Amino acid sequence: MPFLFSKHYTLQEARELLPSVREWLAQLEGLRARLQPMDERLAKLMEGGHDQGGPLVNAVVRTIGECRVVLREFNSRQIQVKDLDRGLVDFPSVREGKEVFLCWEKDEDDIGFWHDIESGFAGREKI
Repeated sequence: MPFLFSKHYTLQEARELLPSVREWLAQLEGLRARLQPMDERLAKLMEGGHDQGGPLVNAVVRTIGECRVVLREFNSRQIQVKDLDRGLVDFPSVREGKEVFLCWEKDEDDIGFWHDIESGFAGREKI
């Protein structure tokens, strides 16, 4: 069976990326916090079916664009953001010839778990 990912991380390679991953997650959390009130305000303005424009819409579009830039950091490295609230991230890897994910959450000091592609977080096992 062919692999799903073209990039596979060793444990050391994934560990070396953790400082950047932490920074990208923090950026996404900040952008989401900035976007939420704008989105709520825009939704109220559009309730009557009115089109909107101007500074609010421009700010929303800019913020979404900034989110896309950060998400490209993950995507270009084939790193999976599974849950932004938890900071749950999976790094494609190979274990005993099988494609798996190295699994990490932002509150964990180090990458200490893995799971196969199909089982997800529920199938996490200690490295």
